[in-house]
Amino acid sequence: MRTLVRCLVIALLGWARLHAQAVLEPPFGLRWGDTPEKLIEWAARHSLDVNISLPGDQPALRILKISARKGNLPGAAAQTLEGRFHTGRLYEVTVHYRDPAAKAEEMEVRFNKLRKELTGEYGALSANRQDRNIKDQFATRTLSFHREPVKGLFLLLAYTEIEDQLRKTRDATFSLLYRNDNLRQDLEKLATPGGGQGPGRGEKQ
Repeated sequence: MRTLVRCLVIALLGWARLHAQAVLEPPFGLRWGDTPEKLIEWAARHSLDVNISLPGDQPALRILKISARKGNLPGAAAQTLEGRFHTGRLYEVTVHYRDPAAKAEEMEVRFNKLRKELTGEYGALSANRQDRNIKDQFATRTLSFHREPVKGLFLLLAYTEIEDQLRKTRDATFSLLYRNDNLRQDLEKLATPGGGQGPGRGEKQ
């Protein structure tokens, strides 16, 4: 009986947030609550490298890093995709953009272009941080912006540029993070003693 009630509660939570979470779906055809197997199967179809991390101090966490050995990920200008799973359900995706052949100026142009596209899709992004630090003749400049279209759903765009002042070189990368804190919090509650541990909460929202 308790199991049935818990399943009903999970289903109701998922239904109540269905419309809200559709506002910010993860990329590459992924859905909040997907299992690692879906991402692994996608990587296998495109002959991509897969690295799986199992943090010893966070047994419920799984981190999958998908990368192209050469070039970009399928249908994207990015090189690496990182998915985070709590109790086997996807709650965070980060897309990393790195191009050794591109100069820092070109990477910043790409960053600003992506920022403009995201603004058009989700609304204006708010500035998080903009700073520049120098240590041991290396200057690091960081920029980051975020958007929370619905409470608990985050979009974070971050740019990092490192300048070697001694060799007069600059390298730049940027990342785009999608995070569903609503789902993560629900999964954490279900995984606690007495809260149950059911995967149905995040499936196909």
